[in-house]
Amino acid sequence: MTHKVAALYQFAALPDFEDLRAPLLELCATHGIRGTLLLSPEGINGTIAGLDDGIDAVIAEITTGALFGGRLDNLELKFSSASAMPFKRLKVRLKKEIVTLAQPQVDPTKQVGTYVAAEDWNALISDPDVIVVDTRNRFEVKMGTFERALDPETRKFSQFPDFVSRTLDPEKNKKVAMFCTGGIRCEKASSYLLSQGFAEVFHLKGGILKYLETIPPEQSLWQGECFVFDERVALGHGLVERAPADEEGEGETP
Repeated sequence: MTHKVAALYQFAALPDFEDLRAPLLELCATHGIRGTLLLSPEGINGTIAGLDDGIDAVIAEITTGALFGGRLDNLELKFSSASAMPFKRLKVRLKKEIVTLAQPQVDPTKQVGTYVAAEDWNALISDPDVIVVDTRNRFEVKMGTFERALDPETRKFSQFPDFVSRTLDPEKNKKVAMFCTGGIRCEKASSYLLSQGFAEVFHLKGGILKYLETIPPEQSLWQGECFVFDERVALGHGLVERAPADEEGEGETP
């Protein structure tokens, strides 16, 4: 049976995140949803799967229902499908950050870089004056990335600031464009770069998933496959399932 998969996130102030866990867990369980959702003071992040009606009901409640009171009305959301349920269980976890950078001064609810739509991404990263950075870990980069992209060679996202200090210079690298799987890591990375004095910082809205969903293969600058954090392992253009791999990675939905 085909299942609907929703990858979602939004940076938003949720000081009551601990109180939201139980009702969110009950909501998902009631609709037969599996997957992982993370709640923190800075927002929500996760990937969930279920039948169409169940996913639609949960997303509607998150974005417009009473549970979050309209605070997640700008949810970054990508839908895809799986030939079988890609998750074994349902988890709603409480975290300090929805994606761990370990830089307390960084607040994406107050400052982020310039969003770039998938349709405009090719032109941006083809500009020789733009430094292109893949903000994912080295396992993910090995499976696929964009032409010209720098690989930070990190094992986890919290190592990204070390890469920046070693490799990038706000005085020399005037334009930096970043991307990740669904948009969350590059969005937070853009906030970090701005805090470090970088003037022009861009990030791919919706991440690689939105690009693969939007851009036809014949126009694509993407090379390889996109690792995803469920049993489908990797997706290609059109967000179709690809052949499985033998390893596991770490990233946007721990």
